[in-house]
Amino acid sequence: MSPIRVLLVEDTRDDESLTLRGLRGIADGIEVSVVRDGAAALDHLQSGGPLPALVIVDLKLPKVDGAEVLRRIRENEGLRHLCVVVFTSSSEPRDISRCYALGCNSYVIKPVAYESYIDAVRQISRYWLQLNTPPRD
Repeated sequence: MSPIRVLLVEDTRDDESLTLRGLRGIADGIEVSVVRDGAAALDHLQSGGPLPALVIVDLKLPKVDGAEVLRRIRENEGLRHLCVVVFTSSSEPRDISRCYALGCNSYVIKPVAYESYIDAVRQISRYWLQLNTPPRD
């Protein structure tokens, strides 16, 4: 069985660590790739390697922000079907509206409390990696 691939696009090391902790134990065979800016995320996705089942992207990123990463994913014929969850600290209505207009699958505001953060990551990954049925290529 092939691994379940997740791309985490996160520039804050503490949030990266918490997100990885939340992903542990969700399902056997999860393989997480971490990139720290939007340009690296786009490079990773366009490298020709296996595509992730889930992209978790922060909004406030260096080089290319998360909304622009989302826009470029949705404009790319080979990537547009990817499941993209925006996981960010921004609760700004315009950020939320913009991301949904650009085609995010879900927008989740990062909780501040440790246990709530871990729980949010587990709920995101359980839904998108275990319950959701993505399109078959």
